[in-house]
Amino acid sequence: MHPTLGRRSQLRLIVVLLLLVWLWAASGPLSRSDWLLENLLVFFFAALLAATYRRFAFSPGAYWLFALFMALHLYGAHYTYAETPLGYWARDVLGLARNHYDRLVHFAFGLLLVCPLRELLQRRAALGGRWLEILSLSVVMAMSAFYEQLEMLAALLVSPELGSAFLGTQGDEWDAQKDAGLAMLGAALALLIRAVCAPRPR
Repeated sequence: MHPTLGRRSQLRLIVVLLLLVWLWAASGPLSRSDWLLENLLVFFFAALLAATYRRFAFSPGAYWLFALFMALHLYGAHYTYAETPLGYWARDVLGLARNHYDRLVHFAFGLLLVCPLRELLQRRAALGGRWLEILSLSVVMAMSAFYEQLEMLAALLVSPELGSAFLGTQGDEWDAQKDAGLAMLGAALALLIRAVCAPRPR
């Protein structure tokens, strides 16, 4: 991002870009009912960030990471996770047994969101050193496991008939465990990359 583009300008750009993605995703989704169910996460996440902005503003980089994750989710919601063209393309090119787009997004959850969560822990809880890295990874793992429970409850309570499409298990009985494991792997990779690339104190 250009250095002359300030925080507020970047946030406005992020909001505009996400609105454009959301409008595209809202236009003729593969399953309107599943799209509405998937957007419960979008509305909750956006409302949470907006409501807490005055008390805790993340860095512009963190908001870009949030935006990229939400864009990936909106793409999946438009087609339903099990029917995304990108997932089918990867399946055919790599010779996979199923559409793995949902796996990609769970991996991205850890990869993209662990650094904003690390930022939150560092600034609010005044953590540092190895404990900061360990707890950042632990929070991602806890959130991923918690999401799997929320996903199940949402499918059962809001729309049981959409359970298979919403959960995207595609017949895999270990789907939830694999999703949570990929989120952990993504977070660990992001923290490792950050540790390797971070400037060393002189």
